[in-house]
Amino acid sequence: MKTLESHPATRPAIWLPLALALCLGACRGRKEPQAETSVAVPAESRYLEAGKLAAYDEAFFEIVPRGSRLEILAEGHDWTEGPLWVDGGGYLLYSDIPRNAIYRWDPETGSRTYLEPSGFTGEDFRGSEPGSNGLLLDPSGNLVLCQHGDRRIARMTAPLDRPADTFETLAETYRGARLNSPNDAVYDSKGVLYFTDPPYGLPGLVDDPGKELNFQGVFRLEPGGEPELLTDALSRPNGIGLSPDGSRLYVSNSDPDHAIWMVYELSENGSLSNGRIFFDATDQNPAETGNPDGLKVHPSGHVFATGPGGVLVFGPQGTILGKIFTGEKTSNCALNADQSALFITADSYLLKLDLKAE
Repeated sequence: MKTLESHPATRPAIWLPLALALCLGACRGRKEPQAETSVAVPAESRYLEAGKLAAYDEAFFEIVPRGSRLEILAEGHDWTEGPLWVDGGGYLLYSDIPRNAIYRWDPETGSRTYLEPSGFTGEDFRGSEPGSNGLLLDPSGNLVLCQHGDRRIARMTAPLDRPADTFETLAETYRGARLNSPNDAVYDSKGVLYFTDPPYGLPGLVDDPGKELNFQGVFRLEPGGEPELLTDALSRPNGIGLSPDGSRLYVSNSDPDHAIWMVYELSENGSLSNGRIFFDATDQNPAETGNPDGLKVHPSGHVFATGPGGVLVFGPQGTILGKIFTGEKTSNCALNADQSALFITADSYLLKLDLKAE
């Protein structure tokens, strides 16, 4: 796809290289946990050498400033996921799934361990993805976790500022069968939770002998209720998000043979209808590694979706406006409160890209 030219005062083309080195990418969740569990926090601003921006529509610059660069906030992780901006505290939480831990980053102190264990609270986990994945806050401001190892959606019962591995289960079964490994979730304005349940936390994935559901589902959970299946038609449902008015549900499918994002109309009773492909990346450029993964919806209705190459930026109707290339397999992203920054989890990195604030 042809890219636009940038402003004459900057560069003749919109490809914006960013400065500094990065290590080679690795497959999602397939790295063995490292013996060293520390992370590196740059002492001063450093930028991702392989990072670059590509605009396919001038509307890209209405959200991403020309010349914006991917800043490295932390590195040396195994596989980062689930970024969550906590506005009241001015910090970001994010998961490292193989390490079974959540980290906290803030501008003053950098990145440090916040909660461990985060996703598996038992003993002798056999797989490679025991930790928490998606993180979010419930309507009361409590931390809610998609826990791979424990195969459930859980709420941390400790306060955010005094984290502890004490959890209350919100969902772990559907009609008596254990969930696979909840991956990502979003709340609507009424406190109803929507979540995805692919097999990535199971040691044997879709062929794991402990798998009790014969499908991968998208679910709806009323407060205090039981999970309600919305669709089992996606092979690997992953990232999930709602349009600003709550009328549409976006779901990514992280299957390389059917690498798509779906959008559904959402009725008042929470049922789905008129499902259609929002964007199809199945025939991606082989050099652009990664599959549809986590996503976040901007208040303007634009969608930031991690996938082949990095982060794809879509208009509300599915038009691709541009890409934020990371050079890494990219898992998820999060906006801060005024949408002036996009935080990105990409393999071993936590990254930040400045946006145009609302």
